[in-house]
Amino acid sequence: MSTPQTMTDKNIVDRSRAHKNAAVMKTVRATREKLQHGRDALHGFDNEMLRLHINAVLQGAAAPPVLVILTAVGGLWFDDAVWLLAWALMTLVVYAGQVLVARRASREHSNDESFGRWRNRFLAAYAVLGLTWAFFGYQDCTTCQGDTFVFYKSAVLLIALAATAMAAFALRNALYFTALPIIAALALRAGLSRDMADVSILVMIVAAALFFVFMSKRLYTTNVKMLSYQTEKDDLIAELEVANSVSDEARRRAEESNLAKSRFLASMSHELRTPLNAILGFSEVMSGEVLGPIDNPSYKEYVGDIHRSGQHLLNLINEILDLSRIEAGRYELNEAALSLADIADDCIGLVQLKARSKNIRIIEAFEENLPAVWADEKSIRQVTLNLLSNAVKFTPSGGEIRVKLGWTAGGGQYIAIKDNGPGIAEEEIPVVLSAFGQGSVAIKSAEQGTGLGLPIVQAILAKHGGEFVLKSKLREGTEGIAILPAKRVLESMAPVEGVAGGAVKKKRAFA
Repeated sequence: MSTPQTMTDKNIVDRSRAHKNAAVMKTVRATREKLQHGRDALHGFDNEMLRLHINAVLQGAAAPPVLVILTAVGGLWFDDAVWLLAWALMTLVVYAGQVLVARRASREHSNDESFGRWRNRFLAAYAVLGLTWAFFGYQDCTTCQGDTFVFYKSAVLLIALAATAMAAFALRNALYFTALPIIAALALRAGLSRDMADVSILVMIVAAALFFVFMSKRLYTTNVKMLSYQTEKDDLIAELEVANSVSDEARRRAEESNLAKSRFLASMSHELRTPLNAILGFSEVMSGEVLGPIDNPSYKEYVGDIHRSGQHLLNLINEILDLSRIEAGRYELNEAALSLADIADDCIGLVQLKARSKNIRIIEAFEENLPAVWADEKSIRQVTLNLLSNAVKFTPSGGEIRVKLGWTAGGGQYIAIKDNGPGIAEEEIPVVLSAFGQGSVAIKSAEQGTGLGLPIVQAILAKHGGEFVLKSKLREGTEGIAILPAKRVLESMAPVEGVAGGAVKKKRAFA
């Protein structure tokens, strides 16, 4: 018993990839839903804003110590007070602790669960920082005269609040933890001293703190919007990539299906042509009574029917294969110089017998002295014969068909075949020009075909760089015009050029 051979080339479509499309489509839906609904404008980017704050602290780590040292040096110039050195050391330690917290957070913070813990640590650091600046603001100069030190202290506090607002805008409420202790210390001092200078500092610091809080919120909102736009852009890019993946998968499946179709048609072509050749050959032998007469007239009629049906089936197979080769880009042109008038005469002769049986008159109107064209003779003959066959098929008995041949306005040549049959509705013209498409008249006709004749005509002319125009009106008739461009006319081609050794070769002037 023979073991069936595995045909791997027949397994064209990979069914195992079907589940991937479901995941891809799920991703597309999730991304689209995210884009439509978005996030909470203020709370949707807390993690991102905390990372932004961490980066700001680490990148600006050198600025606060410089401010503290300059403040201490300036204060010592006004007052030889030991408390300034102690304050400076304490403040530097607080800033150093803040930087250490930021470094550790940059390494460990990565999800929503740790967000609250690190946020509280940073707020605590800003609260301690506020206490150190509050201590500085509460102190007074013991050796100074006038209000010089008071205004120096107010300028330093303003700079400190401004620097804190710029560094901590990405951490919501951080400025409150720094500003409130300072304001409380200044308010306590103003309440105890009843000095207008202290009251002025308090009012100025409160107004500045409110302004900095306002600006900090604006900066926070602006950055949240920027992050939101960035996220939407990333989501759109992700959706486009997913859509591109779906498109690539669809194209791959289409290419696999097209390959499967081509292989199927090639296989069926071989499988069907072999018995058809036998049917046509033996039916011709029987019809010609080569091996002896057929006495029964019914049998003789059946033999003719067999031969005509086999020939019709072979023509259909050839049309399907021609269209398949054209779609696959494997339809090669065997070009040569030929006369459209000679081809038209030959094709008219082939359909003349059937036209006479229906009492159809074929009228020729050829322009004289038309030059030859450079084209594939078999293809142009097929175009002309398809148009003539359609015209004979749909022209009623007693009608007429006009075949015109001449120049186009652009210097090319055309062949037009017009009948006075039932015509085609305007909305059905795109249908009959599509593969396997048939109009309502063809569907009702007893002589139905595959609907491949006109698509093949259109494809062959496109392969030649030409054009096919179909004009039709109901109850007036149909006209098919096959146009070859001017570059196909030999008179418009490049002149003959000589080559080495006196040999002469004709060069084509078109691609």
